[in-house]
Amino acid sequence: MNAQWEIQRPDEGLVHSIKTALNCTSITATVLANRQIESAEEAMSVWHPGLDQLRSPFSMKGIAEAVDRLHHAITKKERILIFGDYDVDGITGTVISYEFLRNLGADVSFYIPHRVLEGYGLRSSHITEVACPKKVNLIFTVDCGSSGHEAVAAANNAGIDVIITDHHNISNHPPEAVAVVNPKQSDCTSGLKELAGVGVAFCILICLRKKLRDAGFWKQGKEPNLKRYADLVALGTIADMVPLKKDNRILTKTGIDVINEALRPGLRALIGSCGITPGNLTAEDIAFKIAPRLNAAGRVNHASEAVKLLLASDRYTAENQARRLNEFNAERQEIEKKIVDRILSDIRDEGDEYSTNTIVRAEPGWHEGVLGIVASKVMNRYYKPVILLSIRDGIAIGSARSIPGVDIYQALSNCSSHLLSFGGHESAAGLKLSIDSLEEFKAAFETAVDNMCAEEDIVQKIIIDYELFFADISPNLITELETLQPFGTGNPAPLFMTADVDVLSSKIVGDHHRTMFLSQKGDHRIRIPAIAFNVDPLTECPAHFARIAYYLQWNRWNGRKNTQLVIKAFGAPG
Repeated sequence: MNAQWEIQRPDEGLVHSIKTALNCTSITATVLANRQIESAEEAMSVWHPGLDQLRSPFSMKGIAEAVDRLHHAITKKERILIFGDYDVDGITGTVISYEFLRNLGADVSFYIPHRVLEGYGLRSSHITEVACPKKVNLIFTVDCGSSGHEAVAAANNAGIDVIITDHHNISNHPPEAVAVVNPKQSDCTSGLKELAGVGVAFCILICLRKKLRDAGFWKQGKEPNLKRYADLVALGTIADMVPLKKDNRILTKTGIDVINEALRPGLRALIGSCGITPGNLTAEDIAFKIAPRLNAAGRVNHASEAVKLLLASDRYTAENQARRLNEFNAERQEIEKKIVDRILSDIRDEGDEYSTNTIVRAEPGWHEGVLGIVASKVMNRYYKPVILLSIRDGIAIGSARSIPGVDIYQALSNCSSHLLSFGGHESAAGLKLSIDSLEEFKAAFETAVDNMCAEEDIVQKIIIDYELFFADISPNLITELETLQPFGTGNPAPLFMTADVDVLSSKIVGDHHRTMFLSQKGDHRIRIPAIAFNVDPLTECPAHFARIAYYLQWNRWNGRKNTQLVIKAFGAPG
């Protein structure tokens, strides 16, 4: 698919003020201005982030009631059940909540449903089959529950209180729980609506610790340092693809520092099994290596296997669990590849690649656990919203993924009369419908997306931060750019463009990656190493490109670091 290249042009006065305040290059100041940094003061907070800059969690709607109820449960030795979601966000939120409460001496257990057999969220069956047999007094949800009206009603009837902590979109009428802590509630003024589920859970722990401190709870022991839980907050935040801006960026940056201290045996084992150099883990490593392995447990087996890894207290258990997650991930990749290949082949054979603005596919036997990640791959291939559904017993259940600018949750809302249930975010959602409604839903979904966006919105854009000359690249510039990490959703790695580029040499490595030495035409004195991932090894590399788009970074290897361009796109060869 052809993409539009757009070079951003921020206000020159703002760039100058940021450059002066930070004493940085104009290039770095431009990148900051491109990230909607509106003042030198805001740029300074990005340059020097710290936990003291976090917004106060005490202003979050429902958090006072949640903390009071938790405090009562702890002091009265009531049985608490943490009910978490099966993705990395839910897993990490479950683990930090469980660890914190367990270390207080609370009577606490956790439960995570099976992705395929039970599906998403708290259900009435969990009250009768899990909570009641355990004689639970209080259910504490993590990363779910905002749409669990029937389950909460069942819990209330059974004399069980429920605290909902979540970050998914919420209706105007939340369940009748003791407390609903979801910053996306319309009347929540905390400014924390972009938090992941684990971030919401972490905020509750902050407030609970303060409550216990005021009550004199810590007189008999040492008050816990919540920073040690930031490693898992970072994992869940990055994996759930919430914007890495402001509070999320602070929590994530702090958490990555904690991970690199190698304090948690399970993470240390998993990092080692991924081949990541200890102490040098980045947000990209979490997104593309760590998170997929943690998610693989819930996709092809059970998410509790990932919880066991994160809770492991000794090296032997941690390494065994890390091996299991790697096996699950390999199985996940094989299942996923078969479905992707089938979908791409069908689309090619049917010749309808460009006939619609959406892709909706449904098949019996598709593994529900991988449909979200497959939908993401298909979406990236064709750059249009994608819904993939697995059919079983007359019901289609699946996942939706969307492109920037098309709110998939709103699109599903606009055709909800054809659905049995749905929920999610702007870019990702889950849904269920009767197979009898499938064709009507396809048409309604296509109409909903058509009405939400113009034709130019369904065109992939390559957003360039700065047109760079190779002569401008320096160790100081790369170090400045690293200061803007962690990169991810909402804070993408800076993307540069250089025109008129000669390829001095190239070779294929690892079967499908191409390494090169590049220079700008007319100045071969500057030779810049570059790599392009996932290329066709049978396609000959041109000797010249009109332009390239790339990320600029250090390539760290064997204790050394060298400049490297990571190519995102090539312009037409010249």
